[in-house]
Amino acid sequence: MPVGASARFGWRCFPKDNLTNYEGRLRLQVVVRDNNVDQALRALKKKLQREGVFREMKLRNYYEKPSEKKARQKAEAVRRVRKLARKRLQREGGLPAPAARPARP
Repeated sequence: MPVGASARFGWRCFPKDNLTNYEGRLRLQVVVRDNNVDQALRALKKKLQREGVFREMKLRNYYEKPSEKKARQKAEAVRRVRKLARKRLQREGGLPAPAARPARP
């Protein structure tokens, strides 16, 4: 006897974290406290930003040739490696830490 979708994908199947995989899609969960929708919307935007959803949407707006995609990914990897090396040098004392930004008013 086949199991219904509600039984297979019911709430009990999801872990307690806010980010889960649901039928191959990403599922984000934001809690609205005290009917404060603005705060929940800000939290949702921050989670989407962290997951790279906006960046991916931007990339999917137009077709990217495979050669351009490969070049972009390579450039991103080089940037990532350089950033990690810079952070490592700062931790070890080889480079001075970046100046702190002034606080917003």
